[in-house]
Amino acid sequence: MGRANSSCWTAWLAVVLVHWCLCVRERNRVVVEASHVVYESLQSVPASVVDSKLRTGYHFQPPKHWINDPNGPMYYNGLYHLFYQYNPSGSVWGNIVWAHSVSTDLINWVALEPAIYPSKPFDIKGCWSGSATILPGNRPVILYTGLDPRERQVQNIAYPKNLSDPYLREWVKPDFNPVIAPDDGVNGSAFRDPTTAWRGPSGHWKLVVGSKWNKRGKAILYRSRDFVHWVKAKHSLHSARDTGMWECPDFYPVALKGTRGLDTSVYGHGVKYVLKVSLDITRYEYYTVGKYYHDKDKYVPDATSADDNTGLRYDYGNFYASKTFFDGKKQRRILWGWANESDTSDVDKAKGWAGIQMIPRTILLDSSGRQLVQWPIEEIESLRGKHVVVEHKRIPSGGFFEVTGIDSSQADVEVSFDVSGLEKAEDFDPSWATDAEALCGRKTADVKGGVGPFGVLVLASANMEEKTAVFFRVFKAYHKHVVLMCHDPTRSSLRAGLYKPTFAGFVDVDIAKTGKISLRTLIDSSVVESFGAKGKTCITSRVYPSLAIGEDAHLFVFNNGSTDVKVSELNAWEMKKPLMNGA
Repeated sequence: MGRANSSCWTAWLAVVLVHWCLCVRERNRVVVEASHVVYESLQSVPASVVDSKLRTGYHFQPPKHWINDPNGPMYYNGLYHLFYQYNPSGSVWGNIVWAHSVSTDLINWVALEPAIYPSKPFDIKGCWSGSATILPGNRPVILYTGLDPRERQVQNIAYPKNLSDPYLREWVKPDFNPVIAPDDGVNGSAFRDPTTAWRGPSGHWKLVVGSKWNKRGKAILYRSRDFVHWVKAKHSLHSARDTGMWECPDFYPVALKGTRGLDTSVYGHGVKYVLKVSLDITRYEYYTVGKYYHDKDKYVPDATSADDNTGLRYDYGNFYASKTFFDGKKQRRILWGWANESDTSDVDKAKGWAGIQMIPRTILLDSSGRQLVQWPIEEIESLRGKHVVVEHKRIPSGGFFEVTGIDSSQADVEVSFDVSGLEKAEDFDPSWATDAEALCGRKTADVKGGVGPFGVLVLASANMEEKTAVFFRVFKAYHKHVVLMCHDPTRSSLRAGLYKPTFAGFVDVDIAKTGKISLRTLIDSSVVESFGAKGKTCITSRVYPSLAIGEDAHLFVFNNGSTDVKVSELNAWEMKKPLMNGA
């Protein structure tokens, strides 16, 4: 898309919406069942000034105001479409519409008019998250959650008004909505976020809607022959006890071999399935890998996939409400995820914006078949500019070196470490196995270890008063080694009152066999997005330095273990800014 299309940016439609919320750590909140904190005094206060000091440069954002869940991403007739939850009237949650942007490359974006906004009885109190499906005849359709006058969450359908419009600017919501309403066996206040539909051997369309019953999370299954009349199945596709509300479910096939993604309706030999849910009670996402029995419409996770809040995660940090789609242009499955701010609502109001979408990631099944691997889409490399290389550099115990020659406040850094001296690794306590985050909080970057911590210090000030550490630490367990990957932003800013949690996950690698481990980190002013061991473990943090901003941000490689570590190769690129929704 060129700059000539910036005229597509039009006045956002503002609507007044009162919504329920989830109790979180901030004060002065309205407390009712569900997903976001409501600040009634702030949700309709438009930004008079937008502070760009800590705005991201190449992550997806509108020019101002609040965003959350990515909705209905799709590739259609040569364009990528991303819809997302957006407040056109303020920088906190509220007044939500489906904003709409288009791109030819998933990097440069042009904003269009909102596609869906509260206007009918079946969504007059809210237009919330959903998905897009491409029907036979190349006809896209959106399913989304609306809140009706009885405050029931219902599932609605919308079609493009004009298929000849390449941008699909206008969407029509038929009066026969809702197409799915909660019956007596469904909690109408916990019934949302329909998935992309798939078509099985029977010819029926199928989808799931996230829900719960008491503390049991559920993926409620529906079937339809015409995509209009939907019937609830006698049993859920899957459920799990003590997991609470399942928000933003996603269900799709993955190939056992190869590097191609699969359309949602693909089935047969050589295919496994992924079920992802966003847990409202933890605000993290979890997925399992397993088998889907089409004849019984049942999904069964593999024994290697923990079916609770100790299981696998796309991202072990600030990453939520994600959605995947099949990219028919490049035959790949792409993941979008949202990262909220870790700041206060008053600061968000003052800076005029809140929330970003993460860099889109390709998803594949690991060769082990036990987990997914993720990697930033290849198009992001088109933004790489000034480049520096470091090779064959040994870092002694307690040592570090600075990577210079680029603006590291907006950078892409890839580094490969050679690891030795594993006999000096710290002993691993089995009780740590289900809580990597707590382990990282106990053994931060400044706590000396045996093998590690080693990694990079990003968005650091010159004297390292401020720094966000991204690192590995190796432990010695019975007959194996355990590799921990951490984000430690506890010293990321000198500003008081910030929420600065450590994030962590374990990395499924045989470090004794390979003797190597890789790290890629995308740095973008107030976000740090990391990929360990070629995408086996991913972590995202939001950080807000007060000193390490712009040209005052520094990048270091460090080793705080008792054994030397070698950087076999480091590549760092300064990242250019794409066209971002007219900003």
